Amino acid sequence: MNVLNPDNSLFLIIDVQEKLVNALDKDVIVKRVSNIAKSAKLLNIPVIVTEQYPKGLGKTVENVSNELSEDVAVFEKVSFNALDTEGVLDKIKSYGKNQIVICGIETHICVHQTTAALLREGFEVYVVKDACASRNKYEFKQGIELMATNGAKVTCTEIVLFEWLKTAKNPHFKEIQALIK
Repeated sequence: MNVLNPDNSLFLIIDVQEKLVNALDKDVIVKRVSNIAKSAKLLNIPVIVTEQYPKGLGKTVENVSNELSEDVAVFEKVSFNALDTEGVLDKIKSYGKNQIVICGIETHICVHQTTAALLREGFEVYVVKDACASRNKYEFKQGIELMATNGAKVTCTEIVLFEWLKTAKNPHFKEIQALIK
């Protein structure tokens, strides 16, 4: 069984945008995505963000974008599979990481199609179930089940954070632990 290695991880945020979030239980998903983004920044784990048609759906929500480093690559896209957007796959590969932690909106569309493409490319994909959302619970459930069937590892925010930390002796332990209390 594999666990996440912070030295081999990349965090991919899919379409956590204003109009999409407004159709959801926004406080929950935004807080979890923000917490993972902040932890990734503290642990020097690269982050990539996608935005589906931002002219119509808005930018990444402020609570998430505030936790990102200035050098985070943000890709505008219209394809549901983020890897179909020019430059995304090359950027992911440029970091030399094999473990992709992914979350976002909508689970059964953009997260699912991007996860399938990442798996085809040979990456280990970790879907953060409690940091994903769809407007419809049935479609959310189907998206998660399909990604797991296809070989993605379904995980949750706390598992990701504590696997990245590895030990309570990590210098960022208290700060990251405080995010989930």
